[in-house]
Amino acid sequence: MHESRCGVCCNSCEKKEEVHCAGCLSMEKPFWGGMCGVKSCCEKRQLDHCGLCAGFPCEMQQNMGKEQGYDPAPRLEQCRFWAQQD
Repeated sequence: MHESRCGVCCNSCEKKEEVHCAGCLSMEKPFWGGMCGVKSCCEKRQLDHCGLCAGFPCEMQQNMGKEQGYDPAPRLEQCRFWAQQD
């Protein structure tokens, strides 16, 4: 079962409680109150997660979080895993 649109494993996130995040699957907007391009794109295309998209991995998905110092590789791999399970 997938936990997010982008491949983040929300259930094991250490900050989930601290930032009062219920996960993008059940929240209209991300916990920070802004917009998440990945979430919006998946919902517009009626996809459960990015791994199901014909254009995966797109530039947005490959660069998400890099400015904040996050490595996108684990998220991309998780989306690939979820896609194999679906």
